Amino acid sequence: MNSEDLFGDIVPPLATVKSSKGPSLKLKTQLQPLAERLRPKTLDDVVGQKHLLGPGMPLRVAFEEGRPHSMILWGPPGVGKTTLARLMAKAFHLNFVAISAVLSGVKDIREAVEAAEHHMQISGEPTLVFVDEVHRFSKSQQDAFLPHVESGLFVFIGATTENPSFEVNSALLSRSAVYVLNSLEPSDFRELLTRATALEAPELKFDDDAFDILVNLADGDGRRFLNAVELACHLAQDKHLSSVKADDLRKGLPTSLRRFDKGGDNFYDLISALHKSIRGSDPNAALYWMARMLEGGCDPLYLCRRLIRMATEDVGLADPRALELTINAVQAYERLGSPEGELAIANAVVYLAVAPKSNSIEIAYNAVRSFVAHDSSRPVPFYLRNAPTKLMKELGYSQGYRYAHDEPDAFASGEIYMPEGLENMRWYEPRPRGLEIKIAEKIAKLDELNRHAWANGQGRKRSKK
Repeated sequence: MNSEDLFGDIVPPLATVKSSKGPSLKLKTQLQPLAERLRPKTLDDVVGQKHLLGPGMPLRVAFEEGRPHSMILWGPPGVGKTTLARLMAKAFHLNFVAISAVLSGVKDIREAVEAAEHHMQISGEPTLVFVDEVHRFSKSQQDAFLPHVESGLFVFIGATTENPSFEVNSALLSRSAVYVLNSLEPSDFRELLTRATALEAPELKFDDDAFDILVNLADGDGRRFLNAVELACHLAQDKHLSSVKADDLRKGLPTSLRRFDKGGDNFYDLISALHKSIRGSDPNAALYWMARMLEGGCDPLYLCRRLIRMATEDVGLADPRALELTINAVQAYERLGSPEGELAIANAVVYLAVAPKSNSIEIAYNAVRSFVAHDSSRPVPFYLRNAPTKLMKELGYSQGYRYAHDEPDAFASGEIYMPEGLENMRWYEPRPRGLEIKIAEKIAKLDELNRHAWANGQGRKRSKK
């Protein structure tokens, strides 16, 4: 028979499970998810975010001084963005309107405005409008909030997992304080576990290894952690367990992917970490970030394309084999697929990390492009022009051209291949690493041959203007 609690809510009976390993386990049966039942009711109930909510910290001070203000809450999933918005509305007794940028459009924004205007007429108080995933709104949709934020009709709170510098309109951003929320720490999860078991299964215990598995599965996400704990409690109920061990979780919980968020901030953070590890010549770190990306669901071919870029941008001519090996790794993966082909990618990652590094080509190419973009269109010297017709030959096209293969060592010493006025321009400077040491030596030898030819009146002369 059901009983009523002090607030008049119907409380379902406790499900009692007999355990052969210890005392009986009483698991509270609820339709509402554990994460929702544990949603903080006060600011002191919030787990984590001490840099914002600790004594004297910005958001704590705002709550204590009664200063509601528009803000952007930036952080990964499951760290309390929605909770903080609800707590602010409750603390300041503001009408609360929630909009999901994933599911809503201009019509929903218009309805929120009408509701806020009606509430303002009745109470004289603004409405707290919470926009979840605000980065998914278009520029025009974000612009729709501006006049109402400026007029004081709205206290605007936007939640985003993406960098607001790129995803939120500058006008809206300038009118909002930006607070960065961090992923939860193991100590935060320990506190959550204590609260969760007290509510869900007071007699159930988790050993340290099992706790570590739950923390790893959560990947900094409090909601994900509580969902996993709830599943573990039901697992314990089904198997008549009084304590949960690591093996129980490995066998009973579904595999959860780590946070990756293709196309989001975390995606670019991971590829950035991989690129910088390779550039920094750390093969172990490079393999780690590669594995993180693949484990998170990254398309291996996307990873391959980025490795090709690294082979050209960061290794370059210091070791031309790096590009060849990377392309071979791509082809190997295309033939083998996962997981066998991933070893070929790993080969490329390690080789790129330990290869000598040179960005001389990138620097030279960017410098040339910049120069050409701002320079005039200098004519091609006549002796370098093609002369496929009689008329072009009569006009002097190709006249005086020296065919390098007919010259000693296939080098026309003293010849000039640059346009008029650019004879002395140099953009490419080999690095003293890997093959570029030999390239520098070759360039120095050719320069000496040119100087000797010009000194002896054998090279091409140009008029000085």
